Amino acid sequence: MHLPSSLLIAAPLLATVSAEPIRIARHDVSLVSTSQEVAIRALPNSPSGGYAPAVVDCPKTKPTVRKALDLSEEEKDWLSTRRKNTITPMRDLLKRANIAGFDVESFMNEAAKNISQLPNVAIAFSGGGYRALMNGAGFVAAADNRIKDTMAAGGIGGLLQSTTYLSGLSGGGWLVGSLFSNNFSSVETLLSENKVWDFENSIFKGPKEAGISTVNRIQYWTEVAQEVAQKMEAGFETSITDYWGRALSYQLIGDDMGGPAYTFSSIAQTDNFKKADTPFPILVADGRAPGETIISLNATNFEFNPFEMGSWDPTIFGFAPTKFLGANFSNGVIPSGGNCVQGLDQLGFVMGTSSTLFNQFLLANITNYEGVPDLLIKAVTAILENIGEDKNDVSQIIPNPFLDWNNKTNPNHGAFELDLVDGGEDLQNIPLNPLIQPVRAVDVIFAVDSSADVTNWPNGTALRATYERTFGSISNGTLFPPIPDDWTFVNLGLNNRPSFFGCDVKNFTFDANLKNQAVPPLIVYVPNAPYTTMSNVSTFDPSYTMSERNDIISNGWNSATQGNGTLDKEWPTCVACAIISRSLDRLGRQTPAACKTCFERYCWNGTVDSRDTGVYMPQWKIAGAHAKDSGAAAFGGKMVNLWSSVVVGVVAAVLLL
Repeated sequence: MHLPSSLLIAAPLLATVSAEPIRIARHDVSLVSTSQEVAIRALPNSPSGGYAPAVVDCPKTKPTVRKALDLSEEEKDWLSTRRKNTITPMRDLLKRANIAGFDVESFMNEAAKNISQLPNVAIAFSGGGYRALMNGAGFVAAADNRIKDTMAAGGIGGLLQSTTYLSGLSGGGWLVGSLFSNNFSSVETLLSENKVWDFENSIFKGPKEAGISTVNRIQYWTEVAQEVAQKMEAGFETSITDYWGRALSYQLIGDDMGGPAYTFSSIAQTDNFKKADTPFPILVADGRAPGETIISLNATNFEFNPFEMGSWDPTIFGFAPTKFLGANFSNGVIPSGGNCVQGLDQLGFVMGTSSTLFNQFLLANITNYEGVPDLLIKAVTAILENIGEDKNDVSQIIPNPFLDWNNKTNPNHGAFELDLVDGGEDLQNIPLNPLIQPVRAVDVIFAVDSSADVTNWPNGTALRATYERTFGSISNGTLFPPIPDDWTFVNLGLNNRPSFFGCDVKNFTFDANLKNQAVPPLIVYVPNAPYTTMSNVSTFDPSYTMSERNDIISNGWNSATQGNGTLDKEWPTCVACAIISRSLDRLGRQTPAACKTCFERYCWNGTVDSRDTGVYMPQWKIAGAHAKDSGAAAFGGKMVNLWSSVVVGVVAAVLLL
């Protein structure tokens, strides 16, 4: 593997402390202003001052639910700035990619004359619990030009700054939510400051600063229970998701008690988001119709963004303002005399809503730990008695913002509560649906898949589910590239390396009866694979040592960069080709020969191999970077080579760079 020079310099120092948890040094902080590094991004702005929502005076113009005919005016305004802000980092990224025979300046100058011609980039992070958060964090780090080593040979730094949308669900949603609740700091900074992502103490034991004694565990869970109780006392219904989201926040939000007053909508009120200096965050959940227990591909897909919460699907086809969730909407309006509510979109609750699969995980384990207070057990038991065991994986938005809305197609139109579940329960474990909507005009999606489809590795099931969904009326005619079956992914190695889908725009056919159909984005599929560590840990592993965490993040980095170009020195070129592909077509420009070579290597060519070839056991991707092949021994999940203390430092140093 190629190591950045700054890490090689640091290697001897790291070697002397290799037995301790590795703290990644902060790099190139000069690229980020002091105020951006220190300031809180998501704001503790709940009007109650805590976890509970509160009734507030409505603005002069009362909030309403709108039809999903277009983007919101707020998102449009934000995009007009963000798209311009991506020009400089994208130009730099494309120049460093060295696409032979391609004039970057000419292309960017032409595309910049009309923002709609610029490449529109999105990154989607799958579900998969802590595995998904850590693997996704490696991709984010590799794509972040604030880390100067990402712009060296083999790097893809600047991809993050060139991105318009960032979506996540379940564990991937934890990553997105955590980034935005912590100043959108670099992954390096988050690890070095050690305020979040400390998974050595499981969520059941509580944060490390509270210690591991029974007394402090009681204090931790008592705080969680009291905050949720305040929500109930304020007149709002609670669910298991409230407890899960509150506990999760202690690990993901770097503020006291996990930032109980932080809201998702407050992201829109921060200076850097107003300036469009970051991508646009989207979290995804599935709707659960009354009486349903099985979530199918026909389930309504909901999104949360800083401005709105709702769905593009024909069942709902509407959006409510995120800031005012909890208000008494009926047929899209707040009745005369009705009140407004703020604070229901508490950030941990939204992250928990996108990951309700873990409600059952919480219920199955909470009583196994000494020190969990009786008041918490009684509160959870009371909720289960009220809602029933078959709804323990549900997050409830009460009142239902889509009450009496779109009554002909909305399965929840008559329900006072809107039931939402984990965004991956319909098998669409990568949050692609918000990004393939024609009105968002996304050109390329980097789909980071940390799913546990086969021996805890992905096999393309999530992509296939989104493709199959497009054949039903639920998709509203939205197109998606053809995707092969799961065995083809395995047998052709498509789940073991990056693969492109939808490369040739000429392969798509359009329905003349549908006015809004458009060429779908090119999909750059980046599956979790064993580059430098066996990162196929269980979705439900509750704790990780620092070195295990860093190893998985490092593996995600190597997945994103193909080992900093070790596996393919042309990989940065191919990333750049994927970014510009749709724009080249719109502008009527020829595809560079270098890009044609990339597409021949990475684009799925339609070959199918559906043979059942047995248990999937992938081989190491980077020789010599793991214990068995390097003569190294493993302890605490960290690979440390025994034959040289210097190599110890080098291996440790690569943990996240």
